[in-house]
Amino acid sequence: MARSPDADEVILKPPTLGPDTLRIIPLGGVGEVGRNMTAFEIGGKILLVDCGVLFPEENQPGVDLILPDFTPVEDRLDDVVALVLTHGHEDHIGAVPYLLRLREDIPLIGSQLTLAFVEAKLTEHNIRPLTLAVGSGTVERLGPFECEFMAVTHSIPDSLAVAIRTKAGTILHTGDFKMDQLPLDGRITDLRAFARLGEAGVDLLMVDSTNAEVPGFVATEREIGPVLDSVFGQATGLIVVACFSSHVHRVQQVLDAAAAHGRKVAFAGRSMIRNMTIAMDLGFLKAPPGTVVDLGTADSLPRDRIVFVSTGSQGEPMAALSRIANGDHKILVGPGDTVILASSLIPGNENSVYRVINGLTRLGAKVVHKGNARVHVSGHAAAGELLYALNIVRPRGVMPVHGEARHLVASGALAVSTGVPPERVVLAENGLVIDVTDGQAEIVGAVPVGQVYVDGSSVGELTEVELKDRRILGDEGFISVFAVVNARKRCIVAAPAIQARGMAESDDVFAEILPGLTTALENAMDAGAVDTHQMQQVMRRVLGRWVGSKLRKRPLIIPVVVEV
Repeated sequence: MARSPDADEVILKPPTLGPDTLRIIPLGGVGEVGRNMTAFEIGGKILLVDCGVLFPEENQPGVDLILPDFTPVEDRLDDVVALVLTHGHEDHIGAVPYLLRLREDIPLIGSQLTLAFVEAKLTEHNIRPLTLAVGSGTVERLGPFECEFMAVTHSIPDSLAVAIRTKAGTILHTGDFKMDQLPLDGRITDLRAFARLGEAGVDLLMVDSTNAEVPGFVATEREIGPVLDSVFGQATGLIVVACFSSHVHRVQQVLDAAAAHGRKVAFAGRSMIRNMTIAMDLGFLKAPPGTVVDLGTADSLPRDRIVFVSTGSQGEPMAALSRIANGDHKILVGPGDTVILASSLIPGNENSVYRVINGLTRLGAKVVHKGNARVHVSGHAAAGELLYALNIVRPRGVMPVHGEARHLVASGALAVSTGVPPERVVLAENGLVIDVTDGQAEIVGAVPVGQVYVDGSSVGELTEVELKDRRILGDEGFISVFAVVNARKRCIVAAPAIQARGMAESDDVFAEILPGLTTALENAMDAGAVDTHQMQQVMRRVLGRWVGSKLRKRPLIIPVVVEV
């Protein structure tokens, strides 16, 4: 298989793009689950597919969101003909406002529900986008790209795959998909369109690989309904259901179960209220009459007559469920209440989710989750479904996308097993440049891409160095050391003083090293040091060595030398 080079291999600058060559650059979502975004370029024009976010892990303290790196296209946004959005999940649309801050009139192409979710998000950023709604079977000419859209089943309605035809070849991007044969909305993955494209010839299949390691087929969404009905039937108190704020199908099943058991439903969490209101207005979510009430009305109902549907299924600290678990929300749970986590665990969120489960359990609630009941099925095709798709499309080449390294490798192996030549399977990473010439894809170089952090109001200003400092502060603590010197007279005016925070030891423990710091400063000045920065580094080294050997810690050390 054509693979991404090892870290110690030299990545060459990509060659000049020829007029009949299609260039593909994944800017996010390859080698990770999240922040999906890919740039396609031919004839001097660029088509973008998806623009999502990645949610931070515990080792990224203070980070709100992680964006794709727009750098490779930032100076060429005038060449972008459109941004195609495959569906309305945050890992595919969440970064759209940050891209449109750079150029507001990039046309957005997507399904009705996807665009409605995006437009609501952009309203909060005071951006009025140019949009074009498409559906299954729609064909649009976007500059040198001819895009055909087809229905796919996923865990959100109105999802689309897109075939991109250029004079260099035809690319089929599946988006996120599965082959649920009994979807709640009756809209199955359009395998007839896949087959028709395969007959015409697909040069590169960019395929969702998230579940490539999972054998067989993903269970149908309809299997969740009876489980929820059973849980609702056994519940004696309040019910809280936590799921993704865009999981319309799951919320539909909650509404149906609530109506069957005489309960009202109230939405909690800003994004949940916004998205479900949109879905109901457009007819994608059908609430039995009188079932949905607002939070204010819910407060006046008996606890055994209400269901709250909230955000926070991934343990996000500011989401509704985490605040409920911490007792910091108007919704209070206790003995006799039931909490259902109706979602999967995104890799990296396990500790946060189990912390929430433990908090709810301590409050006395019964917690139902994927580990003890079938309250969630995946929205991504498992290995059996991927094999089915590969055999229907019969692509000449395959590029696994949407997955971590292990998922991409497993997906590539599936492609080889169906007869795709190993040399035509492209295992890429974010930033690698893939050129398609005469229908054949090849890695030809790389461009620098990184992680762009949203930290409060700042975007892209937080660096890995600063994140490392935050981790050290959280794990090891902080020490400041202060001294005043007269470098001209080579004397110390005020001897070094130390303050520590976030360490188990009191400041008294540092009395042992103070004479050593004084001596080190004197020796530095005797050796001709007059720069306060030099003297600060001397104190940092001496104190750091002592703390490491004596206290077995590596805290963040901030030395300050003032010259008078």
